[in-house]
Amino acid sequence: MQDCTIGVDIGGTNIRAARISPQGEILRKKIVSGSRDPSTAIKLIFGLISEMDAPDVLAIGIGVPGRVDGETGAVLSGGYLDLSGCDIKALTEKTFNRPVAISNDCSMALVGETAVGAAAGAASAVMLTIGTGIGGASMENGRIVQGRQSAGQLGHIIVNHNGRKCVCGQRGCVETESSGTALGRHIEEAGYPAETRFDDILQLARAGDERALEVLRNWAGPLRAAIGTLSASFDPAVFLLGGGMGQAAVTALGFLPRAQGWYSTDIRAAALGDDAGMIGAGLMARRLVETSPAVPAKTRGKHIVFVNGIPASGKSTLARMLSQQTGWPVLALDTIKNPFLEHIEGVDRLFNRTLGKASYQAIFQIIKDAPEGSGFIVDAWFGFQPIELLKEHLEKADAAELAEIWCHAPAEVVAERYRARLADRLPGHPGESYIPELIALEARAEPTGLAPVFDVDTTLPPDDVAVLRWVKAAFAKGPPGWQRRVA
Repeated sequence: MQDCTIGVDIGGTNIRAARISPQGEILRKKIVSGSRDPSTAIKLIFGLISEMDAPDVLAIGIGVPGRVDGETGAVLSGGYLDLSGCDIKALTEKTFNRPVAISNDCSMALVGETAVGAAAGAASAVMLTIGTGIGGASMENGRIVQGRQSAGQLGHIIVNHNGRKCVCGQRGCVETESSGTALGRHIEEAGYPAETRFDDILQLARAGDERALEVLRNWAGPLRAAIGTLSASFDPAVFLLGGGMGQAAVTALGFLPRAQGWYSTDIRAAALGDDAGMIGAGLMARRLVETSPAVPAKTRGKHIVFVNGIPASGKSTLARMLSQQTGWPVLALDTIKNPFLEHIEGVDRLFNRTLGKASYQAIFQIIKDAPEGSGFIVDAWFGFQPIELLKEHLEKADAAELAEIWCHAPAEVVAERYRARLADRLPGHPGESYIPELIALEARAEPTGLAPVFDVDTTLPPDDVAVLRWVKAAFAKGPPGWQRRVA
């Protein structure tokens, strides 16, 4: 399977997410209505990411409205949705256990357009996204210009010192004169009905209607002034106008007198439409992984499922099923110690218990020596050793994520199961005399309390689908090798 990334674009009306190929192709996408409430928006974003997530996902990119610290990914201020009150980068990394790239939504769109869109192949470009407001981004030598912290707030270039007050605190920003919102105001001020659309104005202007032409000049004139300033500042190979009104803006500029000056910039409408932000976010996430000098901290460590329960609780059957479905190996105490019991003569219960302690240690040594990101299913009765010792083993093994499946059955059922397999037990395992002790153990046994727990009564018909779904949800990334057999 070809690896991919997830790209998320947070818009004023909708939130979009897609699986993005290494070449910038959209493999799958979904769009939901957005929200101005940060907590609601984050739930929507995480829901989309969860739907797109799979073991082949390398990283996640999110384009957010507002100012973003280019170094840390912190959202400094927001627009229609203000995410500055939460660390969305850290929260996403923790939830999905993936590297996460965060940038301004227009920066993400520019990455997409210069990769596979209207400015494909251009090493330098400037982009304005025109919608409810005006976003901006610039690229030099194939990289987004970040400045000291959050360069690219190009919608706040002043084009009219006596203009309207902007949300940024200045007056006469190009956003107040040439955004989609501003166009609506220009149309209203010209005396047109509230339902008048840009296409209506365009049709009238093409017919020579002076009032319609004045609307276009009032809207596009400040925009061209901003383009001139930005062209003098960056001298880009391509100047893109994107967003919901990008093509309309390019058309409106055509009604202005031809500009005269030193800088003649190639102005184009963005080509990818609403997909640009998702594509750019996915590609920026890939660059994050490819340029990272080491495995990001949030993706380090091992992933372990405890299949816990007293002897004869039915845990081993469940552990084998889980291994078959996830591809993770089962590490069980008996698997390690039984070969020794077969070859060593004169063993007794005390020796068996000592061998069990050594096997317990060996299990976590195997996990410790495994590569980063490995997953394991540990089949054991964890109560036979102190919980503090288990914590030490987990720390040494670099356990990043834990989940626990607690298997149990009534005492009489456990006793009967144990009695039924006595003939197959190797020397050293307790015999019939252990059953009263086992019954007492069943009454006081409990999970480790170190991880989320899924409770399984092994006297009931097995619900493998429910177990698998729970394990998928318990692990943010999903087990390596996960076959995704459950919808």
